Amino acid sequence: MRKFKDHVLRGLLWFSAFLTVAILVTIVGFIFMKGYKLISFDFIFGDYSADGHGGIWPMIVTTLYTIGISLLIATPIGILAAVYLQEYAKQGRLVRLIRYATESLTGIPSIIYGLFGAVFFVTTLKLGMSIISASLTLTIIVLPVIIRTTEEALKTVPGSYREGSLALGSTKLQTLYKVILPSAMPGILSGIILSIGRIVGESAAIFLTAGTVAAMPASIFSSARTLTVHSYLVTQESGDIQLAAAIGIVLIVIILFLNLTTTFISKKFNKADY
Repeated sequence: MRKFKDHVLRGLLWFSAFLTVAILVTIVGFIFMKGYKLISFDFIFGDYSADGHGGIWPMIVTTLYTIGISLLIATPIGILAAVYLQEYAKQGRLVRLIRYATESLTGIPSIIYGLFGAVFFVTTLKLGMSIISASLTLTIIVLPVIIRTTEEALKTVPGSYREGSLALGSTKLQTLYKVILPSAMPGILSGIILSIGRIVGESAAIFLTAGTVAAMPASIFSSARTLTVHSYLVTQESGDIQLAAAIGIVLIVIILFLNLTTTFISKKFNKADY
């Protein structure tokens, strides 16, 4: 009976894994089948034209701007907040409340963040519909992800590392940035990978804060549209699924490249630990 249960459980695990991979392959395969014919040098690096065709280079630049600015702001704040909560703060009711608030923020719909960004960054701070307004809004969106993943990464560092470093005469700060953070870096980078996916996939928040201008941004204070917003508008306005799928292929390649780069850096840190 026990062997039968083990076989059933193993079968369910294999089935779940196969189903997950099958769904992923189906979605990606559909997008590639629909849009690969439009992929060309002019499509990727050309300027957008008023007739709805042309290139998507302005949208690629805007997407990279939002990723870079959002991570540049959110990563240090998120890591420092997690370090304080895990390494310095007295574990009590206040810390539990902060953790609960952080976890709750991850479940808020992005449209709510977009409305907040439109009211606070666009109107109150008078930043206007711009890349910086969208990036600041996205910073708030990904901040809980970075904080929670960094905290979990810090928890995986063995206590003996801390004790050994302190026993050798290092201060707590030296132990933190020379021992604990390097050891936790692979987990921290995993949180950054998740944040990249969240930033690239956002549309509602960016739609309400960056605008929909399909032109090369002159600066981070210019209104522009990302690839996700462009794909949505193309589908809504013209129903051109082929063009939307081609944009989706570019998005997949960008995410894949950024994820592989971050994973490569993570592996370097793992090797350095040994």
